[in-house]
Amino acid sequence: MTGELSPIDKAKFVAAKRAADMVEDGMRVGLGTGSTAAWLVRCLGDMVRKEGLKMRGVPTSTRTAQLAREVGIEIITLDEARWLDITIDGADEFDGDLNLIKGGGGALLQEKIVATASDQMVVIADVGKEVGRLGAFPLPVEVIPFGWQTTQALIEETLISMDVLGRTATLRMNGDTPFITDEGNHILDLHLQRIGNPRQVALVLNQIPGVVENGLFIDICDTVVLGHGDGRVEIRDINQGTVEHDRLDFVESDNLFTDLAD
Repeated sequence: MTGELSPIDKAKFVAAKRAADMVEDGMRVGLGTGSTAAWLVRCLGDMVRKEGLKMRGVPTSTRTAQLAREVGIEIITLDEARWLDITIDGADEFDGDLNLIKGGGGALLQEKIVATASDQMVVIADVGKEVGRLGAFPLPVEVIPFGWQTTQALIEETLISMDVLGRTATLRMNGDTPFITDEGNHILDLHLQRIGNPRQVALVLNQIPGVVENGLFIDICDTVVLGHGDGRVEIRDINQGTVEHDRLDFVESDNLFTDLAD
């Protein structure tokens, strides 16, 4: 099966597979949302079934919860877990300091809550997600539906004083209707192009009335597992200052992911 994957999907798969090896018996694991995180959930489900891995997962979205149940992972709520050993999730962008933009899948609020309630956050990504400076990927901001246009105007006005190149905010749509998050909110995508000071932007955005949370994850990620299309994996630990290299062989008969869509 893996021989039919695109290089990007192969990179996502090997990153997820390598990160799954970080999960040990008895762990409470935050399960991210998105195409790369879905590979991880499938890998963990395979380990539960074939290797007897005992773990409990806290999903960051309804669709991740559904997939986890389908592959046999025991699901609990964050309130039940109280604290997590590790959260493994994807990212839309990350920089050299392992600051992230997340929320392309619309689950940034739950993702940030779960990640910050963990001893360790591990990001799994293909090489295309690494950037010199954040901002090419639109920055998601979750806002309440009431007065969202006013909130949008306040955000665009506030961005004038920020070190960014673009200042346009657009309402994320799902067909002809606004995209609705699991919490019933809207998402504004900020087209900033380049974010000179991510920490400042994150702090200022969250002070605007109507804003629930933004997709800048600052000082939250501890490790990134970077996958390449040829099976190479690079593991960067920002706390230890280490870089580890590995390689995973593809198993052509492996059909774990034949029904997994981005």
